[in-house]
Amino acid sequence: MTKSVNQNAMAAFRSILGQSGCIEDPDLIAPWLKDWRGLYEGAAPALLAPDSTEQVAAVVKIASEHGIALVPQGGNTSMVGGATPPADGRALILSLRRMNRIRSIDPAAGIAVCEAGLILQTLHEAALAQGMRFPLSLAAKGSATLGGLASTNAGGTQVLRFGTMRGLTLGVEAVMPDGAIHDGLAPLKKDTRGYDPNQLLIGAEGTLGVITAVAVRLVRARAQRAVAWIGLDSPHRALRLLRHLERLSGDAIESFELIPDSSLAMVFAHLPDARAPLAGAHRWHVLIEAATDDNAHGLLEDALADAAGAGLLDDAVIAASEAQAEALWLLRESVSSAERAHGPAMQHDIAVPVDDMPRFMEEASLAIEAAFPGVSASGFGHLGDGNVHFHVRAPAGVDGPSWRAGEGKAASHMVYDLVTAANGSISAEHGIGQMKRDELARLSSPARLGVLRAVKQALDPKGLFNPGKLVPLAFESAAE
Repeated sequence: MTKSVNQNAMAAFRSILGQSGCIEDPDLIAPWLKDWRGLYEGAAPALLAPDSTEQVAAVVKIASEHGIALVPQGGNTSMVGGATPPADGRALILSLRRMNRIRSIDPAAGIAVCEAGLILQTLHEAALAQGMRFPLSLAAKGSATLGGLASTNAGGTQVLRFGTMRGLTLGVEAVMPDGAIHDGLAPLKKDTRGYDPNQLLIGAEGTLGVITAVAVRLVRARAQRAVAWIGLDSPHRALRLLRHLERLSGDAIESFELIPDSSLAMVFAHLPDARAPLAGAHRWHVLIEAATDDNAHGLLEDALADAAGAGLLDDAVIAASEAQAEALWLLRESVSSAERAHGPAMQHDIAVPVDDMPRFMEEASLAIEAAFPGVSASGFGHLGDGNVHFHVRAPAGVDGPSWRAGEGKAASHMVYDLVTAANGSISAEHGIGQMKRDELARLSSPARLGVLRAVKQALDPKGLFNPGKLVPLAFESAAE
């Protein structure tokens, strides 16, 4: 269902954005109404596409005056339905994709200032041309935007060394729900003026303000990198391997990705031209990337030889070229799409303490499979930061939507209960969106939930910014 919009408001939007920035054609809006996983579909009578912070502010003021809800959207790569408008058509999409400029790159200071709609890969390329790099990468780098990454506090594969988007964001520019512009782009190392709006906006999923630009940290482009693929028999052994390599190589290890053989098998089915990196069968696999100023290959080779001597791995291969390194990374980055192609599944982006991650991955899988006969469960992810992508796959031949709404939902409840019992988080890097909003309300402590609701109520009392996401206001239903 799509509701009509106040025509006075639409005329005001058109006067600010022009016809090209105020899209009402349903066919042009349609691709932006579904989430990346295809689980949520909303409705919106218009898509607004400003090309400056001032235009965003003007749009927000008009929307506030007329009580029109807005759903900020970047690359639309949310894994939790966080950028999908409500199904009742009461909200407009506020697309930041036209705001895609790099305002500045300062290699000496190690800072880039980028507009919210800039695609991550574009920043990677621009920084590299200046001898620098932005040390956050993920499979959706060709479509994910900087504003979306900040709004969800994205992580990716290099958190082990560089941290999440929160740690890489030095400043934020945003438009608040009343249309005021927050200019917090100055990268101040010391600032004790009380509550920090920048930190509130990072990870808020567009519910407190619309991020329009970010200042982010750059680091020197790595002179060399080395990528290796390891075969071993358990996640416990993988954690011992990680600790061993960290002792030998300092901070050279940037990525340490753990993958069960069942997930890798789905990748090979999904990518028929892909080849197994190692001979023989291995229950678990690890992808490692090390970066140094000199002889990364030699450093990783020596460290792995030492680890093999200590009995911490069964087999290993180090990429002999950039092409081989990229082929190894393609295997890891294809896990999610391969599992999606495999069939219905409940995907969980969760976090547990690093030292408890191996136990959780094994015991949670067994517990879920015992409680729900016919399903298969496994986890993969970033071992060094405790982030588990835990998937529960449906039995063969079931109706996907029906299974997800019934047994799949019950399995997810159990997964989140197990995570909470392990002192973990039900969202590690994808956010809450609409997918996990009920679970956040169910499992959060009264103190945490009270703070979230109080902040939302204070900054967006009308509930017009990204309605139905993250945490409900007192007058909203968590089942929207």
